[in-house]
Amino acid sequence: MATNYVLIDFENVQPRNLELLTKHPFQVYVFVGASQTKVSFDLADSMQLLGNNAKYIKISGNGQNALDFHIACYVGELAAKDPDGRFYIVSKDKGFDPLIDHLAKRKIRVQRVKDLVQIPILRVSSKTSSDKKIAAIVKNLGGRGQSRPRKVRTLENTINTLFTEKLDKRELASLIKELQERKLIVVNKGNVSYKLAH
Repeated sequence: MATNYVLIDFENVQPRNLELLTKHPFQVYVFVGASQTKVSFDLADSMQLLGNNAKYIKISGNGQNALDFHIACYVGELAAKDPDGRFYIVSKDKGFDPLIDHLAKRKIRVQRVKDLVQIPILRVSSKTSSDKKIAAIVKNLGGRGQSRPRKVRTLENTINTLFTEKLDKRELASLIKELQERKLIVVNKGNVSYKLAH
């Protein structure tokens, strides 16, 4: 079974759902910028749960794209040691995309994701029960903090990224209605607000 490597651009993305990785064989590298001095308790706790499968890489020195170059270097080193590995760069920075295209031509399996739930092995089966779907949606939304979708359309797109296959409009509407009935969200004129437990 191929090892999954997750390389997190912590200057760009501070994941709140790292505990998702504890149920699968992942090697996790969190790249922290030279001027970043704090990580959240939740991140530190999740890193501890991953044990020897997780490490922080504090880069030295500042400069434009300094952290990105460190990630690129590590992907190269890890791919040389483990050519069958799968690599996921967690970043919103599209600057990684030309590198990823180049590596794909060299048969290195790497992709950029903006959120951990976009990693295929972490997606929930589309055939799972409605209750399990709601639980997965609530868990994802709970981990998003202030970056939760504010419009119904964006919420639908967010929900779709959680599952192995795209859900049809009828099922999406049903899930959103269920979230409303459980008083977890309020929809008003296409806008969404949340009443999730903290």
